[in-house]
Amino acid sequence: MSTNAERTGQAKRSNRRKKALLTVFEIAVFGMLGALMMVSDILLNVIPNVHLVGVMIVVLTVVYRQKALFPIYVYVFLIGLFEGAGLWATYCYVWVILWGMVMLLPRKMPRWLAPVAYALVCGIHGFAFGFLLIPYQMVFMSFTLKQALVWWQFGFPLADVPHGIGNLVGSTLIVPLVTLFRKLDRRIRN
Repeated sequence: MSTNAERTGQAKRSNRRKKALLTVFEIAVFGMLGALMMVSDILLNVIPNVHLVGVMIVVLTVVYRQKALFPIYVYVFLIGLFEGAGLWATYCYVWVILWGMVMLLPRKMPRWLAPVAYALVCGIHGFAFGFLLIPYQMVFMSFTLKQALVWWQFGFPLADVPHGIGNLVGSTLIVPLVTLFRKLDRRIRN
């Protein structure tokens, strides 16, 4: 039988663990998930502007909410190291926009609505990707607004359309992956 002091000590340790920004388990999992996003991006480079990064960000945001920013920025850091630091400036804010769009969705949606909402958010982000790069071009490449809009207009059919279509097709994986991640997370934590 445990004493009152032992129970109090256990409760304090439990509260400290809950207050910790990340557990050791989460650090390991988020590091692997960020690396998985990078690998999927690199493996799908054979199809220009088609990748599963947007899908993974939606899945991670639905499952981990605010903590999804950790694997997102692991991915941003790794892809910047692997493909060049030029991507860091854009990826630091472009992926957070997708995360923010998902965070604005209601946590509990009807079963029929969730796949549609996730697909729309993922697809819209893909179609708007080039447009979202305009601030980067204006600040870091000294484009005027007109130049940036012309660049986006000409790149839209070749870059953003495949990106948006790829995100829409990939979004069919979101609900099954959310279900899988939640199940695995519960199983591992228990």
